[in-house]
Amino acid sequence: MTELEAHVSAPGRDGLVEEVRKKIDELGITYIYYQFISVTGRIVGKGIPADHWEAMAERGFQLVYGSTANLFVDRHGQYIGYGPESSELVGIPDPETFCQLPWDKRVARVFCTCFRNREEQVDPGGHLSSDCRGNLRIIHDAFKSKYDGLHLRIGTEPEMMWLKKGEDGLPDGGFSKPNCYHIDQFESLRPVFMRVIEYSQAMGLDMIQGDHEDAPGQLELNWTYDDPLRNSDRLATYRQICAQVARENNLIACFMCKPFMGVSANGCHHNMSLWRGGEEVLVNTAHADQRPGVDGVYMHLKGGENTFLPVPELDKRKPGPLGLQCIGGVMEHVGALTALGSSTVNSYRRLWDTGFWAPVFADWGYQNRTCALRISAPGRFEYRSVDSMVNPYLMAAGLLKVFDDGITRDLDPGEPEERNIYEAMEAGKQVTKLPMSLGEALDRLDADEVVKAALPDEMYRVFTHYKRDEWERYNATVTEWDLQTYWDCLP
Repeated sequence: MTELEAHVSAPGRDGLVEEVRKKIDELGITYIYYQFISVTGRIVGKGIPADHWEAMAERGFQLVYGSTANLFVDRHGQYIGYGPESSELVGIPDPETFCQLPWDKRVARVFCTCFRNREEQVDPGGHLSSDCRGNLRIIHDAFKSKYDGLHLRIGTEPEMMWLKKGEDGLPDGGFSKPNCYHIDQFESLRPVFMRVIEYSQAMGLDMIQGDHEDAPGQLELNWTYDDPLRNSDRLATYRQICAQVARENNLIACFMCKPFMGVSANGCHHNMSLWRGGEEVLVNTAHADQRPGVDGVYMHLKGGENTFLPVPELDKRKPGPLGLQCIGGVMEHVGALTALGSSTVNSYRRLWDTGFWAPVFADWGYQNRTCALRISAPGRFEYRSVDSMVNPYLMAAGLLKVFDDGITRDLDPGEPEERNIYEAMEAGKQVTKLPMSLGEALDRLDADEVVKAALPDEMYRVFTHYKRDEWERYNATVTEWDLQTYWDCLP
């Protein structure tokens, strides 16, 4: 049996396929987006009439392999990842992710897992390793198997900016003033964020807190942490929702890391912990009889044992031994992780624009925002070297790999830094700096076999081709800064 066949015939899947058909008929859905995630975190796929649901659930749809790399060509005109001679992937829908779009109730979406074509000469029907979503499921399952059910739970904090749209369709400044935590500026965006929350709750995001951040038009809306695959799906869904709300309000939903200098960037801190046990709980984010998705969309993993909590008889403040090993893993590999968390040329504007709490040094502490990792609460680590352009599937896979390495090798992270890191350095502390450009981060990734394992086989080739090309394009471009600095240097 191929991996594709095993996925289609997984225990309980037939019942979920039938449940989706009931939802289609009950809600009057006529069209479905079959979507997966590209190397850069974009949502790609196909739209297919709902009449064909059962056939798609069994046989899937076909799309060129290069769609996993946005069907993008490099600066030399070569397709990234796969050329026109390559075969076509098979996308198989995961019925537990089926959900109606609240802004057009005729349409639904379902996330898919990608496989190699059934007719391939090598590994027909095998998992397509350039499918970052499928990779995360495989990597997390392997981690759980190795550590007897120990599993990752993760919550993301995506900051983004609501920008005004100029007559040319391009950004024309932020909608609100850069006043952090200011309720009046938050209120000015109420029609926008209330619609985002409405749509998010309808699509399974258990929304919690939100606020106005300290850049023009910058908001952060959060939802409850969960299993890394579901959290990544929810971040992808949240971006999709923001794009729709922007269309409704003639605004731009901007997840770019640093659209403005001199104010805070769009970070996306990852809060994480390792757990044993717990149970699936149905979160009623809408009336039970009005949920526009199948139950799997609204499931959250709750309860169990948080292994990152302090062990009082050892230390009342420090994380337990397992947590310290995991911090050791992050500190050991933070340079390579930066290529995943700060994945664009623009990401490094955040690190160079000092004074806005962006982490620049590879250290850890308690409530210390000058470090790459901080203990944001007992039993919870906040990884800070990541921004809102992140592909969350790649980032979660990378964190699992470095946790595994930290546990396996019993890595010691050293003592937590409680001083401002700059003051500590002035006092003589030696601290490793994070990569300060995309090119440097890619070099660190290339030298790190542990983090590279989070991008197995074809995924690493596709990711590095795409990102090396991005770095080369930037270096081969004359910018406005070049002109302003050098055009009249000589008489």
